[in-house]
Amino acid sequence: MAKREYSFYPGCSSQKAASASNYQVSVNAMCDELDIKLNEIPDWNCCSASIGYAEGGELPRLALSARNMALSEKFNPGQDIVATCAACWLATRETKDRLNHEDALMKETNEALAAAGLKVAANQKVRHMVEVLIEDIGYEEMGKHVKKPLEGLKIAGYVGCQTNRPFGIDGESFENPKYLDKLVATLGAEPIENYEKKVQCCGGALAFSEPVKSQAMIKDIIEAAYDGGADMIVTPCPVCQMNVEVYQDQINAKYKTKFKMPVVYYSTLMAVAYGKSDKQAGLDGQIIKATQLEAITRR
Repeated sequence: MAKREYSFYPGCSSQKAASASNYQVSVNAMCDELDIKLNEIPDWNCCSASIGYAEGGELPRLALSARNMALSEKFNPGQDIVATCAACWLATRETKDRLNHEDALMKETNEALAAAGLKVAANQKVRHMVEVLIEDIGYEEMGKHVKKPLEGLKIAGYVGCQTNRPFGIDGESFENPKYLDKLVATLGAEPIENYEKKVQCCGGALAFSEPVKSQAMIKDIIEAAYDGGADMIVTPCPVCQMNVEVYQDQINAKYKTKFKMPVVYYSTLMAVAYGKSDKQAGLDGQIIKATQLEAITRR
């Protein structure tokens, strides 16, 4: 029996062949090492983080996350809800907070859920996976599992905006959160402590509607990492990971830059440091190959 069990909401992007499927692979490898069991919420649905704001109405948007919460309460009672996707975590956390503080909204939401035979109490905590790592596992324990220290690597911790505001990680600064820096150091690498763009938005919401603006924001994020001497960027957010990685060729063409900066998940770093293979760490899902991490897996 695993030491810790959580009610797991994987989110759309982590599914097989989706944009962050390699994220889920590395999370599984990390959890296996740390004896964490993720009990997937049965029949979960999209949290509506993206489409929910496109004139669909507030109640339908919140009801989608509330349905996931109701299913979690039914099938995984007493377990904290954990999401790996920053957008999923934010949408679900907002829904819980709103339902806990707005009686009329709770009533309307349960009227909507009743059509599917469900009812939500919103009594389970909603947490991002990094909260679990920091608060339940701790840096010291995470460090004990390191088999292949990431020595010689300089890594910029790009937190982004969704895990930082409005809720943030408990005890962390909104302007200069340190948890990725601490994790990087725990795994044996060197964090770029003066990384000035660690909480800048990547322009994810503008990627399709206003790509020029979005790519200008991404350029600043990557440039700051290079200025700090980083070999790669690490992030807790699938949207940030995708945006900052996949548009580098377009940015190079527009701005005459020569960016080729790997952007990886914290769980990828952990899986590599824990002695997992490149596939177990999800490295085969990188568009810009993290060759230095691949070399560590072959030691």
